[in-house]
Amino acid sequence: MSTMRDFHIHTKIGDGAYSIVYQVTRKSDGKEYALKQVKIQKLSEKEKENALNEVRILASIESPYIIAYKEAFFDENTSCLCIVMDYADGGDLFHGVSEHKKNATEFKEREIWDALIHMTSGLKSLHDRHILHRDLKSANVFR
Repeated sequence: MSTMRDFHIHTKIGDGAYSIVYQVTRKSDGKEYALKQVKIQKLSEKEKENALNEVRILASIESPYIIAYKEAFFDENTSCLCIVMDYADGGDLFHGVSEHKKNATEFKEREIWDALIHMTSGLKSLHDRHILHRDLKSANVFR
């Protein structure tokens, strides 16, 4: 089982009320991943249950349209549940929209169609397993 010492942390790529996501490199294989640290101590019992369900769901899904789960472990030093997933080096859709807005540019039509097809394919993968996403937003769509 891994620990935080097995990873080199590069940058913070996102955060929420109870979690932080980092771009990391696993020291043993040199591969990049996203590592989500969930601050378990600050969670209610129901939220802890939801965090564990997220791990179970991620571990059970194999789809090219959903970020792949690699492993999860509890880090004693930080009292965090750590979830290791594939790293999407293209960033998220929210950032892409923000960049286009800032630069007064537009997505190419092909990019829009690809994003729509990939999002609906990912949702279908979840729905086929009777899973409802519950947090659909552009910041949760990775490119």
